Amino acid sequence: MQPLIRLLIVIAFGFTATVSHAQVLGDPPDVSQDFQKLENVYFIGSRVTSFDTATGQGNLQWDRYWRNSSLSFNKVDLQLMRGRATEFPTTEYDQDPTLPFAISFVSPRTVRLRVSTRAVPLAGGQSLMLAGPVAKDSSWRVEQNDREIVYTGAHGRVRINKQPWRVEIYDARGRLLTRTQNFGEPATYFATIPFSFVRRSNDLARRIAATFELQHDEKIFGCGESFTRFDKRGQRVLVSTRDGMGTQNEWMYKPVPFFLSNNGYGMFVHTSAPLTFDFGKTYDAHNTIYSGDEDLDLFIFLGEPKDILTEYTALTGRSPVPPLWSFGFWMSRVTYNSDQQVREVARQLRTRQLPSDVIHIDTGWFETEGRSDYEFTRTRFPDPAKLMADMKQQGFRITLWQLTYLTSKNKLWNEVVAKGYHVKNDGGRLPAEDATLDLSNPEAVKWYQDKLRDVLKLGVGAIKVDFGEQAPLTGQYASGLSGWYEHNLYPLRYNKAVADVTKETTGEDIIWARSAWAGSQRYPVYWGGDAENNDSAMAGSLRGGLSLGLSGFTYWSHDVGGFVNRPPRDLYRRWMAWGVLSSHTRAHGIPPREPWEFDAALTDDFRRALNLRYSLMPYIYSQAKESSARGFPMLRPLFFEYPNDPGSWTIDDQYLFGTDLLVAPLFTNGDRRRVYVPPGAWIDYQSGRVYQGAGWHEIPAGQIPVVLLVRNHAVLPHLKVAQSTKDMDWDNVELRVFSTDNADAKGLFTRPGGEVQTLTLVPRGRSFVLAQDPQAGRVNWRVEKMRIGEAPK
Repeated sequence: MQPLIRLLIVIAFGFTATVSHAQVLGDPPDVSQDFQKLENVYFIGSRVTSFDTATGQGNLQWDRYWRNSSLSFNKVDLQLMRGRATEFPTTEYDQDPTLPFAISFVSPRTVRLRVSTRAVPLAGGQSLMLAGPVAKDSSWRVEQNDREIVYTGAHGRVRINKQPWRVEIYDARGRLLTRTQNFGEPATYFATIPFSFVRRSNDLARRIAATFELQHDEKIFGCGESFTRFDKRGQRVLVSTRDGMGTQNEWMYKPVPFFLSNNGYGMFVHTSAPLTFDFGKTYDAHNTIYSGDEDLDLFIFLGEPKDILTEYTALTGRSPVPPLWSFGFWMSRVTYNSDQQVREVARQLRTRQLPSDVIHIDTGWFETEGRSDYEFTRTRFPDPAKLMADMKQQGFRITLWQLTYLTSKNKLWNEVVAKGYHVKNDGGRLPAEDATLDLSNPEAVKWYQDKLRDVLKLGVGAIKVDFGEQAPLTGQYASGLSGWYEHNLYPLRYNKAVADVTKETTGEDIIWARSAWAGSQRYPVYWGGDAENNDSAMAGSLRGGLSLGLSGFTYWSHDVGGFVNRPPRDLYRRWMAWGVLSSHTRAHGIPPREPWEFDAALTDDFRRALNLRYSLMPYIYSQAKESSARGFPMLRPLFFEYPNDPGSWTIDDQYLFGTDLLVAPLFTNGDRRRVYVPPGAWIDYQSGRVYQGAGWHEIPAGQIPVVLLVRNHAVLPHLKVAQSTKDMDWDNVELRVFSTDNADAKGLFTRPGGEVQTLTLVPRGRSFVLAQDPQAGRVNWRVEKMRIGEAPK
């Protein structure tokens, strides 16, 4: 090709890409674009040149390619073609470099594949994303010959074909789960991206494309709190933190570089660099992980969804159980702004018999609203310590909003800048309008935690960890890393800093955070951001919560009614019925939010919904402790409990709340909806009607506007409704048995501070009795077998 023609194609292609993907400050980068540029050099994994089975390490030859254009039938295609070395001196650079790779095993279900794009030792040190040192499992057997390396374990097999290089993953029965894709796999006229890396022409940095095969009917889930369609197959997901600005677009407050497949595996990309996941969007048979990191550190998990999450959270950590009070109702708005206002809201909640444990003060506790200087204004909060003490005596905790972006009008600005506690640009100055606290700087973290500690010592229950998604991508950080690697780590550092000082000061594991990254689940709780006030945002919020739960997060909430405007009354009523059946329940957003500011009927609706939650507290708390212990979400897609039911994999607008409750929110104005019932018999909590699965049913909601079904043979422990968790009577527990026959029934129970115990009830006469009392007489049990009726035909 003539040099001028090639230059014109490069310019034209580059201009088109720039116009199509114009970005403004804060938008997540699309790493896949680097694999479309003519000027970059491509290297495709070709053959294993050496491998040591004793260490699991070897060398891989990468063949050089270029992107070239071809003209045919009035169209131009950009194809990969074999390239030659252009570096000088020619003696110093290889045309087809040989670079290190390694395979190791963390457990009988977890495989680790590492690939380097430079001739340097493979990285394997400590990481903030991981819960601790990576374990090593020696149970896998290895065999090697001239053609292949084969590892065999209890739950699967890994085969490495030497030439062409290919990694194949099988389950224990020998069924192929997935495999890497090399050049020309499969044979096609389309220009696919094989397992490769590029050397960028503008800075010589590397980017990786780890391409795996997708089955024709494969489904993909996870990626963090993604609000797009639940099944990510056919989507391109940008995995980089960004203020979501709602719950109906592709931006994510909480991206997580993890996903699982219905084909029996999951993957975690251990990096904080931006990523792009292309789940068959560009080419249907390919799942391509585009990583902004120069090394690939990929963990592959084998099994069903429960197995995969157990393995993933063993690696990255599990959520501790938040305090009992946090499972009560959080009353909030933007914003309460005075001692008098908080006391009046508390009075109204108690007078109107609306059970509640938390009153949240958002941006209104500073002298200037929203100017986060970490100090109560004494003009409107003359004695904050007394306010906290008085509220706690009434059964309320007070929680506070703050953030780590300081404007130049903030009185702390000069101190932060003078001490260099902010993120800097290449010139050592501010990279943005705000001074963003550099939480990779231990001194800045200590300074920040000292501010929060002073507030927590006043008796504050928890800190709202707002924002955190927009740490400067081009900034320079005290860690020595650029924003390319620190941007996504910022939420994790932020969550950890606040959680650590809270635990140290109050002894409790509780924050209320919006942004997150892999590992943030170790610092609960999270909520779903600034949802719009409509049905679509409500449904999008649920998809986001289910996706986050499948990414290792046990606890998740959402702003009941949506955040942006005054919620429409009917939407608020339906959303509240869903909200009380989430791990945590908060009404928050643009006022009014207090139900009595609408009308008496809505206040009654709120009371019924809250009474349901507070009476179910033993079930909720037991499921919370069990979920934390296993790394499971409290809000679960149906396939999590029913992986062998094909229909359960298609449902994204209902969920299981723990093991025994199926929740189908009403996403439109009405009193009924179509519900997919998974295998077995399910009993309507409100009507007692029985619905048989697997299959679809038209089910009316009850007085509480939600469809709530109970798994057959389940035991749900209940308490008498109290106005605060502080006043709950755990010595007297009602056990409600939901059963269509005389088979044994089971449930879980724990007292605050106790261990989770299994309750087994056996039939006796027309009712049931405990087979054995796990509390040894410390609890007065009252058993009630719920009345069962037939569902209408």
